[in-house]
Amino acid sequence: MNTNTQMDPIENILTIDCKDIILREYRVDDLDAIYSLTQQSEIMEFLPDWNAPKEQRLNWLLNYETKENKQFLKKVSEDGNIGQLRLRLGIISKETGEFIGWCCTGIKDELPPPNREIMYAISNEYNNKGYTTQAVQGIIKYLFENTNVKELIGIALIRNIASNRVLQKTGFEFLNNIEIENEKYNYYKISKSIWKTSYGLHEASN
Repeated sequence: MNTNTQMDPIENILTIDCKDIILREYRVDDLDAIYSLTQQSEIMEFLPDWNAPKEQRLNWLLNYETKENKQFLKKVSEDGNIGQLRLRLGIISKETGEFIGWCCTGIKDELPPPNREIMYAISNEYNNKGYTTQAVQGIIKYLFENTNVKELIGIALIRNIASNRVLQKTGFEFLNNIEIENEKYNYYKISKSIWKTSYGLHEASN
């Protein structure tokens, strides 16, 4: 999938242009959209930890999430050594300009290194359109081309069929089943070397 990564010259924020969606850094004015998404029943079922009062969500946006994004991007511009920093990107519909989900990366503390995870969610109004797959493809490409990351992981609750399909469609290899806090997950990995081979073949065929 062709993507175009750039820094918006006016707002100085990262954007990754995918086919039907744009990935971009969180902004403070995303508060209402993020909060509304976390109240959707599907997201509450599979990502209960994301459910927090709006005041707490605002505190996270102001004091942690947007600030850490800038720290992450500073490391990218310096040497690509992002360490344990997180990057949080919103999924934006090209058609409507609406914030419809998120696609983020961070360290999964419950798993042994290398344990940089890709995590994502999308509004129930935009299910089954391939947008989440585009988002995951976009962030994988960005990380492998701009940082020192050599391997990425993904986990999905066994019962979350849609999330498992996204990981499978974006090149993640199933490893085994794991249990975290009494929940059973499918555990996946993708390496930069395998991705480069697959991505290069895909690009050559287009």
